[in-house]
Amino acid sequence: MLAAIPLLVLPVGAYAALALILTGGFFALDAPERLSRPLLVLSTAGGGSWPVSSADLLLGVAIVISFLELLKGVADRRAAIVNHALSIILFIACLAAMLVAPVFATSTFFLLTLMVLLDLIAGFVITMGQAGGGAAPRA
Repeated sequence: MLAAIPLLVLPVGAYAALALILTGGFFALDAPERLSRPLLVLSTAGGGSWPVSSADLLLGVAIVISFLELLKGVADRRAAIVNHALSIILFIACLAAMLVAPVFATSTFFLLTLMVLLDLIAGFVITMGQAGGGAAPRA
């Protein structure tokens, strides 16, 4: 039943861990500044510099995981109902976190929450499409 667990719980959990470690707790008010500090600076071929923060890395990983979650939803029909229920719980938890703890009131966490919502909607659409058998509309 591990296949039913939404993969987006990983970047959401990673954000929570970063919030505890980097910002000094869930009620720290300087989370956006601390999460956007460059971890490394990459040089581009044109001579520019690209600062990469922990928030940038987290969003990049979350986008890849979101894609994998969509692929998983198409392949596994048995765990779909449990996955939908857990995705709803994850979305509600993300919304509650944004409203209650200042460290979650960032653009990065908002984008993670949006990914969870889109995964939830896509999962329902894919499941409904599979249940309908893909019948062509009548003329």
